[in-house]
Amino acid sequence: MLTLQDLSPTARVQATERLTSPDLGRWLAQVEQVGRCAHPIRVAGSSETIDPTTGVVLRSYSSASEPDGITYLRCGNRRRAVCESCSHQYQGDVYHVIMAGAAGGMKNIPAEVGEHPLVFATLTAPSFGTVHAAKKPGQRGTQRCRPRSGDGRKLCPHGRPTWCMAVHDHDQVLVGQPLCRDCYDYLGHLVWQWYAPELWRRFTIALGRTLARQLSLSEAACRRLVRVQFAKVAEFQRRGVVHFHALIRLDGHPTEADPFPAPGRSVTASVLVDLVLQAAGEVSCEASPVDSHDVGRVLSFGRQVDARVVHGGADREAATGVELHPETVAAYVAKYATKAAADLADAQAGPNPHLARLKQLVRRTALRAGCAGLTGPDGPYKGWSRWADMLGFRGHFASKSRRYSTTLGRLRQARRDHVRARLNNLHARESVRVGDDADQAELEAESTLVVGSWRFAGIGWLSAGDAALAAASAARARDD
Repeated sequence: MLTLQDLSPTARVQATERLTSPDLGRWLAQVEQVGRCAHPIRVAGSSETIDPTTGVVLRSYSSASEPDGITYLRCGNRRRAVCESCSHQYQGDVYHVIMAGAAGGMKNIPAEVGEHPLVFATLTAPSFGTVHAAKKPGQRGTQRCRPRSGDGRKLCPHGRPTWCMAVHDHDQVLVGQPLCRDCYDYLGHLVWQWYAPELWRRFTIALGRTLARQLSLSEAACRRLVRVQFAKVAEFQRRGVVHFHALIRLDGHPTEADPFPAPGRSVTASVLVDLVLQAAGEVSCEASPVDSHDVGRVLSFGRQVDARVVHGGADREAATGVELHPETVAAYVAKYATKAAADLADAQAGPNPHLARLKQLVRRTALRAGCAGLTGPDGPYKGWSRWADMLGFRGHFASKSRRYSTTLGRLRQARRDHVRARLNNLHARESVRVGDDADQAELEAESTLVVGSWRFAGIGWLSAGDAALAAASAARARDD
């Protein structure tokens, strides 16, 4: 609950003025229309909906009629740390994309898709040096960070201990920090992170080839019978490097009549697990040296590769085990679609020297590559410095193959169509309407012309008081 005493004197005055203004109701409606966005986009202008046949103006709208003459739009940021409202909507959309392709029977995906072989895979980065770890509860003594081995007196070349007998909580800032910063391969870490999207691309190719070998077919013949579809997200580990979570499904050759056919050859989900593990172990990528003082590298995924069967008969409540339920996996994957490198740093836990050094080294290494002429238009490290906040990772955090399921664009368009149809019904005030909201929206889109003129007016709520009221409204909506 918001109390005015919690605000600064200026924000308190602004919030009081808004709460006592005659157009408070309409302003609150604007807050609700943008989903209580934390940093909405402000625009000003007008639009008219015209019947192209008669030229009659059916509807007109102007931001001048709104409080302060401003129209607000969602910022659409996927990161929870930036805008919890928009990231919540993005997470929900990702969940539906993942779930539709995993279970079928929704978003125009046939229910039969849920019977196709499906695997949940996790592909990690290799080790770049020993780091502090928070281990899951287990047998006695196994929760210690890095227990002593042998005589327990082994030191690294820099004279630091290679063990840690402490038991760390998962939220401690020490988790993910190297035991010895001088031993940690920071440059190898950054280069792997830069090439991680290329490694994933090569993995998808290798999996198709491994599948063809399993079926004793050529790659072309295999693609006419069985195709690999996937949806994946990238998650930052506490050490500041990404790993990939992916749902991998086998379909047949798609046609216009049947875009989601069953595989043309019988391949069980357990066999697909073995193929995923095999393909992940075969993938490699040659990385160019950063400059003349660097060496080339052959990059690959780490040894911690996991793959498990997913099907509707598994236990929904089980987050671990040999088999997983589609809903469990979809919720797990969608959760990480809204996180980024900045979410690893907890201001309450204190500064994170490891992440700060990685971010600094991205810029410094990009400068080295630039001096070596490797960041030009055709260079292997083009634009590296722009990804410092992502610790050098340049890939998409959520992506999928073309025919895995529906798309984020279709989900957003359906949402816009629903709102447009609802507004159309309100304006027309008709007691009888033929067709559902989507049909009406499609009919209106085809039979009308919208002409508008808009200009950008800024980002964020107009005042600190407005921002505080919007944040309080969002918190109350989440509680409800």
